[in-house]
Amino acid sequence: MQPAQRHLLREQIYGELLRAIVHGELAPGTNLRDADLAVQLGASRTPVREALARLADDGLVETKPNAFTRVAPIDERAAHEAAVLNQSLHALATRLACAGGRFTPDHGRVARRANRAFAESLRNHDLASALAADHDVHLTFVDAAGNEQLAVALERITPLLRRHALARFASLPARRSVDVHERLVRAAEQGDVATAVALTEENWGTLVDLVRPAATGPDPSGPAPSAPIATDPAPGDLRAAR
Repeated sequence: MQPAQRHLLREQIYGELLRAIVHGELAPGTNLRDADLAVQLGASRTPVREALARLADDGLVETKPNAFTRVAPIDERAAHEAAVLNQSLHALATRLACAGGRFTPDHGRVARRANRAFAESLRNHDLASALAADHDVHLTFVDAAGNEQLAVALERITPLLRRHALARFASLPARRSVDVHERLVRAAEQGDVATAVALTEENWGTLVDLVRPAATGPDPSGPAPSAPIATDPAPGDLRAAR
C-alpha cells in the first residue's frame, strides 16, 4: 500500500500548489523552497519536489539549478495559445460526444443540473461554486466523448489558461454562458452536431479574446457573445494536504 499512498500524497500536494498558484495565493515570482513547503504541507520533501517538477512542466513554475525555484510570471502569449487550443479541443470533444449517440439522456441531466448550479452561484456571487459548476457542464461533454487522450490534453493546458483568465474574471460575461450551455445541451440531445460544435466554439471564443495579448489586437472575426469560466480542480488550502 505504500506506493499507492505516496502517489496519492504527490497528487494532493500537486493539487494544492496548483490551486494556490492559479488563485494568486502564490504570486508570480514567489520563491518556492521545498523544505518550507514540506513543513507547511505536512509532507516530506520528495513529493514536494515531484510536484514542483510537474508544475514546471505545466509552465507554472520556473527553475534555475542551484539558483531558484519560483512561481513563473504570467505569460500572456502562452495563455492565449492555450486558449486557442482549448477552444479546438472542446469543439472536438463536443463533436465526438454528439456522434453515434454518445451524449445520453443521463449526460443531459448532469449538464443541466450543473448549469442550474452555475446560474445559482452567479446570482449569489459565489465565484468558487460558479467555477466548479461551469467545469462540470463542460466536463460532461469531455466524458461523453470517451477519448482519454483528449481529456489528458485538456487537463494539461487548463491550469495555465485558468490562471490567466481568473486574473481578469470581472470582465467575463459569464451570465451569458447560462443560455449558451442550455442551447448546447439541447443541440447535443437532438444530435445536431453542427450546432453543438458552433455553440462550443462560441462559448470558448470569448475566453480566447479575453486572454489575447494586448499587442496582438482584437480578433478580426470579432468576439463571441459568451464565455465559459476556467475552473479549479483542487479546492482547499495549502494546510489541507497531509
